[in-house]
Amino acid sequence: MKKSLNLRKKKKNILTNYSLLKIIKKCNPKKEIIITWYRAFLIVPFMMGNTISIYNGKGHLPIYIVDHMIEHKLGEFIPTRIASFHNSFLKKKKEL
Repeated sequence: MKKSLNLRKKKKNILTNYSLLKIIKKCNPKKEIIITWYRAFLIVPFMMGNTISIYNGKGHLPIYIVDHMIEHKLGEFIPTRIASFHNSFLKKKKEL
């Protein structure tokens, strides 16, 4: 196997922002929404039940953390692009 493929297979370090971790531990999950621009943050188990508002390039979108999101990154759950369609596609869709 090539050397470059072996390097890609190695597990990458967990990206954590320790100041964001402190804020999450201190907040009350039912009352507060945490605002962040850090999309590469790894979701850890004690974040369950919190609402985190993540920046998508235009504005902040709130995400409620549930159990199946653990060990994923925050940016995976926020769409950054809006799908655009041509007028002919929209006309066909209306006809159906």
